[in-house]
Amino acid sequence: MPADKLADLAALLADRTRARFCLTLLDGRAWTSSELATAAGVTASTASEHLTRLISAGFLAERRQGRHRYVQLAGPKEADLLEHLLAYLGPAEPAKTLKATTASAALARGRTCYDHLAGRLGVAITDAMAARNLLDDDLTLTDHGLAWLTDTLGFTPPKTRRPVAKPCLDWTERRSHLAGAAGAHICSRLHANGWVKPIGTGRAVKVTPKGEKALRDLLGLAPL
Repeated sequence: MPADKLADLAALLADRTRARFCLTLLDGRAWTSSELATAAGVTASTASEHLTRLISAGFLAERRQGRHRYVQLAGPKEADLLEHLLAYLGPAEPAKTLKATTASAALARGRTCYDHLAGRLGVAITDAMAARNLLDDDLTLTDHGLAWLTDTLGFTPPKTRRPVAKPCLDWTERRSHLAGAAGAHICSRLHANGWVKPIGTGRAVKVTPKGEKALRDLLGLAPL
């Protein structure tokens, strides 16, 4: 029954360690069990127990390479759910240290949300695309937008059930940014072109000088 499934999902995410694992995996990368244990401040055995439960429930996917076990979010649906839950919680509490304040500001400015861009950067790119009639009001690609994305960034619509373009509620901006296959492709190309680069080891990204020029030329985007 739906109520039972909802209760099971709520119980799965109700544990603080499992919640930390899921939020860490929002960067879209595959992490080892030991890396997640360190990030969450738990022992390896504790991490293994929680990861087994998340994998068994289908919320995380597992890949093995040699003797190492890598895990990541099962897909964009799980990432979207986490972002929406974060948005529902409202603004985060103010950071208490300079390091935490700096990290929080970097995430708000620009970050990856699984495989697409979020924060002010993601919203700004989405707004610029909508202003140029590349996106409809519901953030689906227009015909002009599909042609632009294909010609400019080499996009090919996927032959899967994943939406080509869809809104994802941004938990820091309280507005939607572009997700779906188009959002993932934009994020991938910006990284590949050296237009954005990661900051530290987390999800935060920053636009490079080369990226500022490219985004200004392509979308009229001012530096953030």
